[in-house]
Amino acid sequence: MDDFIFRLLGARLRDMAGWFPIVSLSGPRQSGKSTLAKAIFPEYEYVNLENPQTRSAALEDPVSFIRNREPRLIIDEAQYAPDLFSMIQVVSDERKVTGQYVLTGSQNFLMMQNIGQSLAGRVGLLTLLPLSFWELQNASHETLDTDEFTLEGGYPRLHDANIPPEVYFPSYIDTYVERDVAELLEIRDKASFHKLLTICAHNAGGLINIASVARDAGVSAPTIKGWLSILEKSYLVFSLQPFYANMKKRLTKTPKLYFYDTGLLCHLLKITTLQQLVESTYFGAIFENLIVSETLKRHLNAGKQPELSFYRDDSKREIDLLDFTYPDNHQAIEIKSSRTFHDKYAKHLNIVCDELGIDAENRYVVARVESSYQASTCKVVSARDWLMIQGDGRQ
Repeated sequence: MDDFIFRLLGARLRDMAGWFPIVSLSGPRQSGKSTLAKAIFPEYEYVNLENPQTRSAALEDPVSFIRNREPRLIIDEAQYAPDLFSMIQVVSDERKVTGQYVLTGSQNFLMMQNIGQSLAGRVGLLTLLPLSFWELQNASHETLDTDEFTLEGGYPRLHDANIPPEVYFPSYIDTYVERDVAELLEIRDKASFHKLLTICAHNAGGLINIASVARDAGVSAPTIKGWLSILEKSYLVFSLQPFYANMKKRLTKTPKLYFYDTGLLCHLLKITTLQQLVESTYFGAIFENLIVSETLKRHLNAGKQPELSFYRDDSKREIDLLDFTYPDNHQAIEIKSSRTFHDKYAKHLNIVCDELGIDAENRYVVARVESSYQASTCKVVSARDWLMIQGDGRQ
């Protein structure tokens, strides 16, 4: 693996610095934010507030911390010094030029809180998730297997150092709970929070039932809501909202739960080998999670705000993924872990798409078939081909 893996978001990051005085780059821990920022802006001064001495200086004298530094500055884990944001506003307004500061952070809740209070209208917002399949394939000299990527996930350090997932993820989770969660919430019962992660994994791809999760975790429903919010804000899980429109059909209002990284999901499900993965009763949900999360990454890497949802009505007609990110290219995707396509997979797809006005050429079944082809009623796309799509996803 190359020392620096090309990141698709790099071009957008450079563009944002040409448009805004400040750029915020958020994302989960160890997704590669610092590496990307330093690679795109090698001429910038770099400071990391994870360093206790540097953080102390920023907290004690934010005015000197900013004024005594270069006019082009990367501040890593900026959320640790909230007073810096006001000083950054003052100085950036004085200079009136673009590309002054790049702020990175793993705690999105604190980052956005500080940005909203001090930097509204001055900052370009970007999110960097773990490596996409495309990025990892682009950096590899061999053809990547989609199932293997599903099992390992995309955290850069795991691939850079060839760390076995069963070694990497326990450390990652422990660090996350000890640092991010403990700082954001007064969680005394860390065992219950660990349990929540496992419960989420067992429910990946399913509707979020707060009462059921609370019962399984042994804590109150309001507590679960708070904990799930932290999981989302720190980029471990995300909710996929149900499609809603003024239709005669009654549509579900409950969101579905997914993980940003399938490697972490597999670890929480105690899946450690490819054989365990493909034989697991959870494999269908894991594969669905892969396609949804990689579609989400595709849009974020292009600097777009994803508009993804799923469809479910009272007639139990479902479509796994609706992608309305591009107004002129609405897409509907059914996701099947089978290696063989069957016409029945597209039954609901075509009926619902006719009602929603989604063009016939934008109806897909993504499966683990060997190659993509045009079926009688939809496009059948191999997992690999879908994961290698960039841009707006046009076939």
